[in-house]
Amino acid sequence: MSDFKWRHFRGEIILSCIRWYCKSAISYRDLEEMMLERGLDVDHTTLYRWVQHYAPEMEKRLRWFWKPTMGYSWRVDETYVKVKGKWAYLYRALDKRGHTLDFYLSATRNTQAAKRFLGNALKSIKPWAHPGAINTDKAPAYRSAITELKAEGKCPPDTVHRQVKYLNNIIEADHGKLKRLINPVRGFKSMKTAYATIKGFELMRMFKKGQLDIWKLGQGL
Repeated sequence: MSDFKWRHFRGEIILSCIRWYCKSAISYRDLEEMMLERGLDVDHTTLYRWVQHYAPEMEKRLRWFWKPTMGYSWRVDETYVKVKGKWAYLYRALDKRGHTLDFYLSATRNTQAAKRFLGNALKSIKPWAHPGAINTDKAPAYRSAITELKAEGKCPPDTVHRQVKYLNNIIEADHGKLKRLINPVRGFKSMKTAYATIKGFELMRMFKKGQLDIWKLGQGL
């Protein structure tokens, strides 16, 4: 069965709209106007539903291509995202080349959230791709989380935890580029919709970084 069955528009149009929204710092109403200029009358609420439905599915299907296959050192940090008028925390991990490794949206910023993020990130990759070092800021939550993960056998015991400020410059700069995509949203309505949209934003950032070049070659692009 087609992934776009019962939709009023062809799949390539839907995917193009999702790509434009998640790649460019525009609003749904801006995209609605862009599509109208191209002779397609698509309501902004329809565009919103497309992103909510397909962006997480795209991220899921392409995960095999962007997950790391080598154990580079990790740069881990979190940034702030407004959800229902309150700050939520987007945990992110990049390798030393600036490639995105994983991300996780949490309503809290504590040891439990840091542990859940790092635990899921480590679980999602092969053992030989686990990092030799994880660099974070000086928040005590990360130290506690890594210590607990090592005790539970979920993090290699020889993984070094570093807290060197300048090493995280690469992820802090990447936060800024991602936030330029998030800012036009003017705040998300729920954690679910926020996470679904952010998955699309992160995926388009990975395309720009070249992390999905292998997939593109397979598509003849």
